[in-house]
Amino acid sequence: MATVMQKIKDIEDEMAKTQKNKATAHHLGLLKAKLAKLRRELLTPTTKGGGGAGEGFDVTKSGDARVGLVGFPSVGKSTLLNKLTGTFSEVASYEFTTLTCIPGVITYRGAKIQLLDLPGIIEGAKDGKGRGRQVISTARTCNCILIVLDAIKPITHKRLIEKELEGFGIRLNKEPPNLTFRRKEKGGINFTSTAANTHLDLDTVKAICSEYRIHNADITLRYDATADDLIDVIEGSRIYTPCIYVVNKIDQITLEELEILDKLPHYCPVSAHLEWNLDGLLDKVWEYLCLTRIYTKPKGMNPDYEDPVILSSKKKTVEDFCDRIHKDMLKQFKYALVWGSSAKHKPQRVGKEHELEDEDVVQIIKKV
Repeated sequence: MATVMQKIKDIEDEMAKTQKNKATAHHLGLLKAKLAKLRRELLTPTTKGGGGAGEGFDVTKSGDARVGLVGFPSVGKSTLLNKLTGTFSEVASYEFTTLTCIPGVITYRGAKIQLLDLPGIIEGAKDGKGRGRQVISTARTCNCILIVLDAIKPITHKRLIEKELEGFGIRLNKEPPNLTFRRKEKGGINFTSTAANTHLDLDTVKAICSEYRIHNADITLRYDATADDLIDVIEGSRIYTPCIYVVNKIDQITLEELEILDKLPHYCPVSAHLEWNLDGLLDKVWEYLCLTRIYTKPKGMNPDYEDPVILSSKKKTVEDFCDRIHKDMLKQFKYALVWGSSAKHKPQRVGKEHELEDEDVVQIIKKV
């Protein structure tokens, strides 16, 4: 492991020394590809000995969504968990109070959201320092990440935590790169672009592919992509997660400082200790999770508005709804009646491909 760490440090030092211009783009692309491969090796060591893969804390996934609290020690993650969920996570004024992962559950707008209080991470977590590897491996399983920052500490902590998470293949508030990468049997590297390209040229693309021992592939860019985007697509193990920057302890700063913080994108100011703006934080978490609530209606009865079925915004067809209730339901499915914003008239008779909207009411009609 030490040799991998040393290699990573050597490459990072070389990248820091290299000037960025067109002449060095090919060399930097090669270094970035090597770095990505070494980082993957850190996560999943190839040797049989050693500490095994980068495993997270053993916390059973429960509820409809999972939200992780990530941050440096003593920024108020445990206090936030205690106030939001009523779960007890030890709180003290010294650093590293929380040593393992503490789960809690919030019921919000009918959805059960699991909140994980992860131990504080330190700089160098992506390289295995502290319990960083376990913390970040657990963060990879979350539907949304809350980066908790201390308002009275430097805002540069935000960049440090982003760097640690990105080193583990977590991309915050980003969409997957809009480029196509397809391996083939023969024909060499075929590189086409439908947009003006300032970062990548054929030589850089070939250098990155040769580092992964790929000699035949079709690559199509639909926007001005960087070498990092191409490496992310080739690696294929990247996770794109929405993220909210929770600035805690705002009761200890001035109004002018708060106005400066207000310019941060994806930001939410709170004071966990005094319970300021916790409702605003929950609203923002709900918005970033993009959940859809669907109410069930048994035949001849009123809809059940107490216990909605929660679907993600990417999978919200009638088929997904049936799967969520019971896996055998689709075998007996005949059609569904839908009331709500996705229906053209009330009720609309639909098949299993119909896309549902938030707060629709659905009645499933089974085969006799």
